[in-house]
Amino acid sequence: MRVRRILGLALAAATLAGMSAVGAVSAQAASSPNISRDDCTAAGGQITARPYAGYSCVLPDGTLQPIT
Repeated sequence: MRVRRILGLALAAATLAGMSAVGAVSAQAASSPNISRDDCTAAGGQITARPYAGYSCVLPDGTLQPIT
C-alpha cells in the first residue's frame, strides 16, 4: 500500500511538472507577438533582414521579433 502511495505521488508530481512546462511555453509564445516597423524603431530597436525569413526587429534587450 505504501508503494502505491509513493508511486501515485510521483506520478502526480510529474504530471504537474509537465503541465507547468507546457504553460510556460504557451505563455512565452503568447508574449512574443509580431511587431511593426514603427513600433520597432519607437522602442529603440534595429530592423534586420534575415535570409529566407524576412525582416525582424532586434530590441535593445537582445530579443528578436518578426516584423509584420
